[in-house]
Amino acid sequence: MRLVLFGGKGGVGKTTLATAAAIRLADAGWRTLLLSSDPAHSLRDALEQEVGPEVRAVEGVANLRAVEISAERLFLKFKEEHGAEIKGILETGTYLDEGDIDELFSLSIPGLDEVMAFVELVELMERGEHEFYLLDTAPTGHSLRLLLLPELLDEWIRALARVRYKYRYVVSRLARREIHEPADDFLFGMKRTVREIQRLLRDPARCEFVVVAIPEAMVIAETRRLVEELGRLQIPVRHLVVNRVVSLEHGGCPFCRERWEEQRGSLQECEEAFPQLTTLRLLDRPRPVKGLRRLREIPLPIQWFVADTAVATAQGLR
Repeated sequence: MRLVLFGGKGGVGKTTLATAAAIRLADAGWRTLLLSSDPAHSLRDALEQEVGPEVRAVEGVANLRAVEISAERLFLKFKEEHGAEIKGILETGTYLDEGDIDELFSLSIPGLDEVMAFVELVELMERGEHEFYLLDTAPTGHSLRLLLLPELLDEWIRALARVRYKYRYVVSRLARREIHEPADDFLFGMKRTVREIQRLLRDPARCEFVVVAIPEAMVIAETRRLVEELGRLQIPVRHLVVNRVVSLEHGGCPFCRERWEEQRGSLQECEEAFPQLTTLRLLDRPRPVKGLRRLREIPLPIQWFVADTAVATAQGLR
């Protein structure tokens, strides 16, 4: 069971490549779930069929299902399910009155709605219904914020836990016994979820971030920052796809030759900037890649994803 995230600067073809990889894996017999955490949600455009907030089968591809994660919807669901516990912690551990707490709780906690996307992802993976989970992420800045959110949520839980600890200490001393309430179960459960997200993202046997770029100076500069930040976060990165490379196989028109001259330096810079990554160059195409037939034409090497899985299977880890 593996998670593969596709990310990079906006407009480099992340959605197309994530969708093409998912189709290849499904065609090879692997039960695959394709997800999007990008608010723009382009999976339906790539597949040319409806994709929504509920997991559904992709028509024309056995073994493939897809879902567009709505972080906002998940956050509202989270508040409905756990609002009582959070309010209880604030009521017993602060000087805020009920009106203050209701007003505070009505506010959006920065980043918490987005981290709910990861909570949903972990829950989907825990069901064990699929062998591969391919996530089409938002453009670089948004993706990095998303990947940093487990740390933010961890700090948020720590703050609530400190408030809760003071209350439990006082009440336990007065009652002369340890107390345990639903709010405690909520905090312990959230703590476990955050730890599982962090372990998942840092486990090379279960997770990989595939970086997508195009041969342009600004994109490569942003890609360099992305790879460096992923390294700092200890998220495995092994593969780079350089998309929309101009081909001069047939001599090329003057426009193509001029574009190639511009791209040649950028491609060389890619090789020098990311020597540790296995790089795949994909040729530019004259028409948008949409629909199953054209998505199946993209030559993504399936061994990128299944090689480690085969090893894990042999070791009894899958």
